[in-house]
Amino acid sequence: MRTGLYPGTFDPVTLGHIDIITRACRLVDRLVIGVAINRDKGPLFSLDERVAMVEAECSEISAKTGVEIVAHPFENLLIDCARDVGASVIVRGLRAVADFEYEFQMVGMNRALDDKIETVFLMADARSQAIASKLVKEIARLGGDVSKFVTPSVRDALRVRLGLD
Repeated sequence: MRTGLYPGTFDPVTLGHIDIITRACRLVDRLVIGVAINRDKGPLFSLDERVAMVEAECSEISAKTGVEIVAHPFENLLIDCARDVGASVIVRGLRAVADFEYEFQMVGMNRALDDKIETVFLMADARSQAIASKLVKEIARLGGDVSKFVTPSVRDALRVRLGLD
């Protein structure tokens, strides 16, 4: 069984994330969504809320693809998380050249730590290349419509969290 790890903060999970998750399911038998605690980013949603969002958004994908999708919170090194969940591949989404430069450095460091774990890059679909959780939160904070960037349930969670309902 090939296990992949797709890490991120998912604050909140966007349609861009969903696109990468769906496409990653074609590559693995089991996909672990590593939900990073990352206190430095000051997430809008708690870890438990982000894990629950990922689980809710991925249940239909799992049913359609037959791939087991598991949300897994982590705060350690990415490579250690990959080992912990038995992943042989780390899946990363790329939106632009700037993403590649950062990810290229990460791959080098991760390979130095464990050269048995591969990293696979999936280019974001053209429709979701501009989507970033940070921008989605900013648009929502300012009362904008984020329905093009997130699912209805995530949009509603943002509105409730930001006191817009």
